[in-house]
Amino acid sequence: METAGTDDKQESAIRVKIWGARGSLPTPQTPSGLEFQIRRLMEDYYEAGDFSMGSVEQFLSRLPRHRFGGFGGNTPCMEVMSGGESVIIDGGSGIRQLGYQLMGGPCGRGAGEVHLLFTHFHWDHLIGLPFFVPLFIPGNKIHVYSVQADLPDVFKVLFKKPYFPVGLDQLGAEIIYHQLEPRKEFTLANMKITPYELDHPDPCWGYKFEAGGKVFSYCVDTECVRVSAEELGPDLPLYQNVDLMIFDAQYTLLETIEKVNWGHAAASLGIDIAMREGIKRVVFIHHDPASSPEKIAAAEEQARRYYMSQIKSARRSGHKTNEIQWSFGFEGMILEV
Repeated sequence: METAGTDDKQESAIRVKIWGARGSLPTPQTPSGLEFQIRRLMEDYYEAGDFSMGSVEQFLSRLPRHRFGGFGGNTPCMEVMSGGESVIIDGGSGIRQLGYQLMGGPCGRGAGEVHLLFTHFHWDHLIGLPFFVPLFIPGNKIHVYSVQADLPDVFKVLFKKPYFPVGLDQLGAEIIYHQLEPRKEFTLANMKITPYELDHPDPCWGYKFEAGGKVFSYCVDTECVRVSAEELGPDLPLYQNVDLMIFDAQYTLLETIEKVNWGHAAASLGIDIAMREGIKRVVFIHHDPASSPEKIAAAEEQARRYYMSQIKSARRSGHKTNEIQWSFGFEGMILEV
């Protein structure tokens, strides 16, 4: 079973933690769903018939992720770390727990300066901001960045009655707005960062991070209607010379055909780009809120069959192919680059 990892500091140029992997809407586990899952696990454990010391841990360690742990229910929030500094991508519901960590716990004080990049302003990428504790603490500086010019207006709407009881002028922290230039590199938290446009109904920007000779690309909320190098044009560098890519896989391939212009992709599209461009590792997130852990696991298996068919097809034709490491991501997952 794949584990969520730990928060122990490790030597790596870039380190990414997924604080929210669900798309569109937070999706908590229902009591009835949790009861069903526990009942099934207990039945399977007793059927295994091994009740020796340590047998519980051994049994659980053999279970696939969709049977034990799942993929999480919080909407997108990533923490990208390098050289002891960090940058946050998006303010989905996952940012609430990240805020507690930055404050040293729910009742902590401090946090200092925070750097928060936005891909776009759909609700699932903003919904956690009113509950991001560092915003309310005097002395904190919250730097917020986007390519879109209307970021200040977004904050005015979020922190305004009747949507939220605390007005923008009542927040304790100082909010500093930064507008980014499309496809222009800037430096932040020991990393070079460049925004590139994704394929989404409203303007949405992915980010390419570079540090210590390693490269991480965040490509979430994209329908990927541009696939070829020619179609991607000035945004092709987002996918070139990349060690780790986080990519949108909200739907199965069939669902992408049914939901044209909804702004999301299937894992097979990310696999095609990764194999063509030689991306070393891909992690798929933005799981649909209607997808159970079992459905996400089925989509992962579908992607596995697709990937293997692409490998076999390339070998039969004698074409050179780039084999990649890939998986479906989950809340709490830590990735070292």
